[in-house]
Amino acid sequence: MAEHLSAWSVVQQDDTRNTPSAQELRTMFEKGSDDEKVLGLKAMLTLMLNGEPCPDMLMHIIRFVVPSKNKALKKLLYIYWEVVPKLNDDGKMRQEMLLLCQHLMTDLRHPNEFIRGGTCRFLCKLREAEILEPLIPTLRTCLEHNHAYVRKNAILAVMSIYKAHDFLIPDAPEVIAALLANERHQTCQRNAFVMLMNAKPETAIAFLVQNLPRITEFNELMQLAMIDMIRKDGQYTTPHKAAYLQCIIQLLNASTTEAVKYEAANTLLVLSSQPATFQSAAAAYISLAIKEADNNVKLIVLSRLNELCAKHPGVLDAYVMDILRISSSSPDMTVRRQCLEMTRGMISSRNVEAFASFLKRELIKMGQEEPSDKTVAYRAMLIHAVHQCALKYPDAASSVISVLMDCMGDQTAPSTAVDIIAFIREILEKFPQMRPDLMRRLTTGFRDMRTGRVFRGALWIFGEYAEDPEIAEAALKMIISTVGELPIVASELRERQAEADGVEDGGSAANAGGGGLASGKLANGSTGGSGTGGSSHPRVLADGTYATQTAFSRGGSGASGKAGSAPRAARMAKQFPLRQLLLSGDFFVGAVLSSALTKLVLHMQQPTLAGASPLAPEVLHPLRTQAMLVMASIVRLGQSDLVSSQIDEDSVDRIYTCLRVLSVAGLSPQVQQQPENQALLQIFLRDCHHSYAQVVEAQQKRVREELQHRQQTSQPEDRIIAFRQLQSKKTAAAAEDLLEQELSRATGGGDAADALVSNLNKVLQLTGFSDAVYAEAYVTVHQFDILLDVLIVNQTAATLQNLTLDFSVLGDLKLVERPVPHTLGPHGVHSVKVNVKVASTETGVIFGNIVFDGKSALESHCIILNDIHIDIMDYIKPAYCTEHQFRNMWTEFEWENKVNVSTRSMTDLKAYLHHIMQATNMACLTPERALAGECGFLAANMYAKSIFGEDALANICLEQRLPDTNNEPIIMGHIRIRSKTQGIALSLGDKITLSQKASATT
Repeated sequence: MAEHLSAWSVVQQDDTRNTPSAQELRTMFEKGSDDEKVLGLKAMLTLMLNGEPCPDMLMHIIRFVVPSKNKALKKLLYIYWEVVPKLNDDGKMRQEMLLLCQHLMTDLRHPNEFIRGGTCRFLCKLREAEILEPLIPTLRTCLEHNHAYVRKNAILAVMSIYKAHDFLIPDAPEVIAALLANERHQTCQRNAFVMLMNAKPETAIAFLVQNLPRITEFNELMQLAMIDMIRKDGQYTTPHKAAYLQCIIQLLNASTTEAVKYEAANTLLVLSSQPATFQSAAAAYISLAIKEADNNVKLIVLSRLNELCAKHPGVLDAYVMDILRISSSSPDMTVRRQCLEMTRGMISSRNVEAFASFLKRELIKMGQEEPSDKTVAYRAMLIHAVHQCALKYPDAASSVISVLMDCMGDQTAPSTAVDIIAFIREILEKFPQMRPDLMRRLTTGFRDMRTGRVFRGALWIFGEYAEDPEIAEAALKMIISTVGELPIVASELRERQAEADGVEDGGSAANAGGGGLASGKLANGSTGGSGTGGSSHPRVLADGTYATQTAFSRGGSGASGKAGSAPRAARMAKQFPLRQLLLSGDFFVGAVLSSALTKLVLHMQQPTLAGASPLAPEVLHPLRTQAMLVMASIVRLGQSDLVSSQIDEDSVDRIYTCLRVLSVAGLSPQVQQQPENQALLQIFLRDCHHSYAQVVEAQQKRVREELQHRQQTSQPEDRIIAFRQLQSKKTAAAAEDLLEQELSRATGGGDAADALVSNLNKVLQLTGFSDAVYAEAYVTVHQFDILLDVLIVNQTAATLQNLTLDFSVLGDLKLVERPVPHTLGPHGVHSVKVNVKVASTETGVIFGNIVFDGKSALESHCIILNDIHIDIMDYIKPAYCTEHQFRNMWTEFEWENKVNVSTRSMTDLKAYLHHIMQATNMACLTPERALAGECGFLAANMYAKSIFGEDALANICLEQRLPDTNNEPIIMGHIRIRSKTQGIALSLGDKITLSQKASATT
């Protein structure tokens, strides 16, 4: 805000009480008691602070309120003197202000030191030289008062007057310097030192240098002021920089307050660019974050550390474990997330072992705690950190992977197991040397898995990376053992019949007759013993038919007997988790299982691993037969009445394709070499793996691009040398003062200056030109605040009484205050400011009307205003997330808005995608490789995030048609938008619709 503009506060009016009229206020001031005068003065101040000047009340205040000795009235009077208009319309001082000068001079000479000090503090808020000039001699005497309260406020008053009108006290720096030399009260010293910092810096520097050795003896306020002076002087070439550095380090090591240490660390970064100073500042930041219990302090310190790491990479690598101590000291998830994200970028070969050990300890500790939302979220962060660590240093992270394997069977956090399996998949792709060990661990822990998504990921890994025939054989046997007894339908019918008859079926019917395999081998390769404990004669089912039997069994009678006492569903889920998923109707797992078994058999028959030899035919053929029996059993189960939902056609087609591939693989080599069969085999052996390799390569490319974008400190060798004396502010290479940066951002100075045309685009017309009152609003949006500067013009020749601007809101908006009535003269102009708070990106509409009285008191006029729609694009920013996060949010969010696409104005699918991204401020998550080529179709995912932390997802599906003469659309399709709240989904849909209409008209 410019200094010449008046500063006005905003006070919320009490709508439950009537606002007193001007005559009622006069009566309260003339005849009322002190309590009534207090109420009247408060009511009048509320009107004045909200824009009503009340100029006719000044003499009543001077005559009837100023003589009172009531302390509450005197405090309110200081507020009144601050806001009352002191100038006439011609810009000259009002005559009544002479009485104000006399009143202030009396208070400056008052024997009560608190009245004197309060008056000095009030003088800091006056800017009129005519009022201040007669008070200067009396103010000088207050500088010599024996009470410190008077002196410290008198110093501030002198500083304020000298800053606004230096000609009133031309010798103010010398007077304050003399006072500082003899002052012993530290608060007065601090105020005098701050005054010299702004008025005469060389005198302040001289005092600073003289007192640097004893800086630890001052109080906190004085130390902060001296640090501020060191920071300002240290930005330039100064002979005292070495002394400044020694002083700051002394403050960091001394037992000072945390605020002093924080400011000292900030100043240390300004004084020197040596790595040792960066490390000292980082150590101070970390110590502060660990000791402070306030999470806000921790977040502020972490942001400083993050900026330091970004500007000077590699300097703070030795503090990785210290930063992780901040995470351990706070249960807040935001603090933990920032610590892990920061340390992931600081990992090096020197600290990766300690970092991996920390992650391992935290994972073990989280596994021992009671499951909760915070525990699950923190475990997901740790898994992601292990993932990033393993990508850089796989050998060091191998010890943590064993801990991750134990978490895959955790039913309390299914998403954690999905993250682990995705992490293992990427590690196997990028580091082939780790495949044998990880595949053996995955085979061992396969039976502990429980959810379908985890099984699908593990089965895909087995099919793609079990390239060694021995590993493939072990994996295939483990997979078939988790399916249970085969065929599934026959064994289930027999089991249920046995339960219905009250007889426990203790084993398989391996030695009984039936249409099974003659070999009698179990799924794990062993033969079934005779001690099954079950009947060997044919069993008659409820419908009168004989039960079919198989040569494959579940195991011996011991295991079966132990499980007999437990509920059957729990026993099946524990012993045969894959079988339980199939019985529950999850045939997507069955299709993935069939594909994995097919690939495993092909790996055993045609090894892709260099130096590996295929299995012998007498070993391979039974395994192939078992795999085909599993596939046939899945199809038979899906078509039976044992499941609640039948198997889908897509899964049936995939399983039949796998059966065909295994049939071809069992034929002669001449048949396998036929082109169509060879192409089919190559799809399973190589093409699927190659597709995932392309996805991983695209992800690595995006990571490299983000890393290059973050490395802003690197400069080309031929860049222009910047001279500080000749450069502008935009090209300044030197570090700007941190305090000035924060002040600039807080006051809006960090935003780019808008051009005149841009400002005019923000003006919204609220009424028509033919209305009696013309109104337009200039809308300013600054994060969570919306400021409406409404210009009201009386277009009539009559005076409009009680003109009121009444606003209401829809959505998650809140009016801070309501404008008060005004009287607008003929062709008069008035400006009203309305502040609106925004709490979310819900659809927001501001509507209202203008009401004013007519010629008679009973006549009233109302003008309806145009609605002001809040632009959601001011709060939506592009963001990125992983595919897994996108899918989870897509499943979780319940609000969806589907927008149909039909346009002829654009003919290119990619151009239309970029048009939608620009219109919605969303980022495209689909890799460029996936969008490459021309096929007439386009599908992509988009993501954005609001400044309130709300997520917005979008999926776009388009089809490109050939142009014709029937004016049919060239691009057709739809865009599906999902979010957690309804407002953001509807608003983004409206934006897309408006962008389509705008593109159609151009």
